[in-house]
Amino acid sequence: MEKPLVSVVMPVYNGEKYIQRAVDSVFEQKVSLELIVIDDCSVDGTEKVMAEYKSRGEVRYFRNKTNIGVSGSRNRGVREAKGIYVAFLDADDWWEKDKLKKQLILLEKTGSVICSTGRELMHPDGTSAGKYIPVKQRITYRELLKHNSINCSSVLVRRDVISRFPMEHDDSHEDYITWLKILREYQCAVGINEPLLKYRLSEGGKSRNKWKSAIMTYRVYRYMGFNILKSTVLFISYAIHGLWKYR
Repeated sequence: MEKPLVSVVMPVYNGEKYIQRAVDSVFEQKVSLELIVIDDCSVDGTEKVMAEYKSRGEVRYFRNKTNIGVSGSRNRGVREAKGIYVAFLDADDWWEKDKLKKQLILLEKTGSVICSTGRELMHPDGTSAGKYIPVKQRITYRELLKHNSINCSSVLVRRDVISRFPMEHDDSHEDYITWLKILREYQCAVGINEPLLKYRLSEGGKSRNKWKSAIMTYRVYRYMGFNILKSTVLFISYAIHGLWKYR
């Protein structure tokens, strides 16, 4: 196939139940793309589901030899990517049809390197949870320090940029660290305040346990190089912001 405009990176572990919907939503996007699926040693029928797409030249399926986690899997996908842009999509989420097209137009218009969208929360069975998480049209580094409003499955980012900021530290919010590093250098991200991402809630997600998520957020600041005092101040600000925003 010709060089794609967008490389969609999809890490998956035991995603047999949901991955087909995610993949189908990728192919509903009306842009030139490739889909890179990184299977992190699934032990269910994920590989069998993906075999149904083997005739499609846009699909590139890789299976890790050992389990390397979500950060390592996304990073491998970025290394394999050929597109000008990289989009991330977790195997249990899915997109609205015009998601990538709208983001590409906005990035071209603004000259920004990274774009996020709003998201609708979905129950595990795929029905709406009746809650929409908005995103600002412009997200600065200072704002992002107070609250991570960039969801990984909504992101479209320039490949040359994301290649310099690989995801690390699975014991924290690894994607949050990457967005902070990007915005620290590029100042701001742009957002499309529409529910273009359908975000499936799961009991096993890292952010579902509020105390565990809080600890990981504190670790984010430490990994960003802030000392204990500064990290504590930022964490308190983050917590207050979250209580005010979502109460």
